[in-house]
Order: sequence, then structure tokens, then C-alpha cells
Amino acid sequence: MKIAITLGETSARVSEIMIAPDMMERIAEVLPKALGGRSAYWIWDEAVWGLWGEKAAGLGWPMDGGNRVIAFTASEPEKRLASVELLARRMVSAGAGRDSAIIAVGGGVTGDVAGFLASIYMRGIPCFQIPTTLLAQVDSSVGGKTGVDLPEGKNLLGTFHQPRQVYIDPGFLATLPDEELRQGMAEVIKSAMIGDEVLWKFVESSFEAIKGREPNALSRVISASCLLKSRIVQADEKESGARRALNLGHTVGHALEKVTGFRLKHGDCVATGMVVAGELSRRLGKLHAEELDRLVNVCQAWGMPVRIPARIESAAIIEAVKADKKRIGDKLHFILPERIGKVVEFTDIDHGQFVEVLKSLGAG
Repeated sequence: MKIAITLGETSARVSEIMIAPDMMERIAEVLPKALGGRSAYWIWDEAVWGLWGEKAAGLGWPMDGGNRVIAFTASEPEKRLASVELLARRMVSAGAGRDSAIIAVGGGVTGDVAGFLASIYMRGIPCFQIPTTLLAQVDSSVGGKTGVDLPEGKNLLGTFHQPRQVYIDPGFLATLPDEELRQGMAEVIKSAMIGDEVLWKFVESSFEAIKGREPNALSRVISASCLLKSRIVQADEKESGARRALNLGHTVGHALEKVTGFRLKHGDCVATGMVVAGELSRRLGKLHAEELDRLVNVCQAWGMPVRIPARIESAAIIEAVKADKKRIGDKLHFILPERIGKVVEFTDIDHGQFVEVLKSLGAG
């Protein structure tokens, strides 16, 4: 499948997503054409390099015998400006110029950091994404958001820098730990909750096929998620309106990541954040209790947490939410589900009601 995201009023920019079970084999052919003579500099998650680097070289990926490969420790604590500077200096040492391009190979941290570097290196060079986790394949590699963290919050420094092409092969998920597959499924559930009831029903009915990594099942959830996100990004590239819907579960999710020092994983935090948003919506009379139960049940089926650890104080969550980049003025900003397949933006949540919901779901 090929999905083209046309960007800008003049349709001058196109970001392409290519999804295929043999995409790894095709990269050696399609990437050089897309590079158009630019030299490729590869930024790999070092763990992914250890798993897939030899195969990639054997498939003829244009890596100059590994001489233009830069591997780094792709973990949330390394998602910071210091890492961007280190990678940039290694690019300079390797000879990268304005006629180069960056290829990111790895999960969401790799794509965010490499994409951010591409957007500022010598005032901007093209970026290509090869996501190797489900989380990156269905979400972070698509749409052009890049960023790094500050101690005050997640992704507070970043840019919009659309990848020229995103190459997605479900085959990479063969080596993905079950826990990481779960993180990606949180974003799939989010996509379905936002605007795809058909995807939701497939997720509800196909647990064993997806968890068993059946190629057709994986391709379906990846393609559906990318199609949904591509339509939203094309309508609102820089999150001035419709794209905010993609933040379902992320307001509280990012806060939980911050207050736990990122000991809780992103997808798990988003799942909890969706349940918080769902409970807020139920109390506001927007979401039926039966719909909320379906959300809770599908998250629990995947082993995602649906309650806040009791050790986490509601006051700490609120402070983290106030520092979130999605805040609008002094108001708490939420995307709330109205039903499965539809969400609404809500920018005036009552502070006391928010505290009640957090405490009802386990916060101290």
C-alpha cells in the first residue's frame, strides 16, 4: 500500500508512506531513486542495528559499507538536545553536507531525534523514516512531528519536518518484544477510538491474530492507523485544529511519563490517559458507560493499565499537565471520546472534577 500525504495549499509537498511485507527487500531499489543523488547518512537505534544491520547490508541498502551509519542508544533519557548535538557532530565528521539526507531506522525515539536533527542540520535536509516498532509504524513516523524532551516535559522542543518517505515492513515486528507490541497497540486503539469504528471492531475481534503477529492482521492495523492519521495530517499539518484529535489519552499520558521519570512506557500511559478521558467524558454526559467499558476491556485484554498507580499524587499529575505543550492558556485541554469512532475537543475542564476523576482511578 502507498499513502500520499499532500501538504500545503499549493500541493507542493508530498510525504509518502509505503507499507508492504517485503518492504525491507525493496528499500535498496526505491530509496536511491527517492534520494535523487543525495548521500544517505543512517541513524540507527543501536539495538536495532544489532538485530537487522547485517540483513540490511546484505539486501543492498545504500550504507556505504557501514561508513555512513551512526548508531546510538535510543532510550527516552537520551531524547535530549545533548544527543542531537552529538549526532550532528558525528554527521559533520562523516562528511555530511547540505546535499545529504538522514535515514532513521528504529522506534519512536530514533525517529523523533533523527527527524529533529534533519530539520535543523545545515538549516534542514531531507529525512526518511524506517520504523521498526509497531508504535513508530502506526504513529510517530507519520506526520512530521519531531522533538526532544526537557526536564520540564516531553517533546517541548521540536519541529514539523515531514519525511520524504516512510518505509513500513511488518516483518520488523518479528523481533519486537511482546511488551513493545503492547505499546504500539495503545496507539492503534487510540486511532480506532478517534475515527475508525471498523478498525475498533477488528481489534476487539482479532486479539489472537494480532498478538500472534499474523502478517495480514498486522498489515491491517498498520494500514488503517496510517490512513486515519494521514487524512488528519493532510487537513491540519501543524496541529491548529483537527490534528489535536490525535492527542486522545496523551494529556494525562505524558504527565504520567514525566512524574514517573519515564519508568512507565508511553503506550501504557496513553492507555491510562484514554481511560481518564473516557471517565471525564462519561461524567460530562458525553460518553455512554457501555462505550467506556468497551475501552477499558480492550485495554485490559492487552495488559494495559487502566488505573493510576496509587503512589502517584493527583497534584503531581495536574502540575505536569499544566506544563504540557498542548495547554491552551490557563485551561486544561482534553480530547474526549463521545463514542467509539468520534472524539470532541474540550478546553474548559473543571479542576475539581478532574481531581475527582484522577482519585477515582487510583491517584493519591
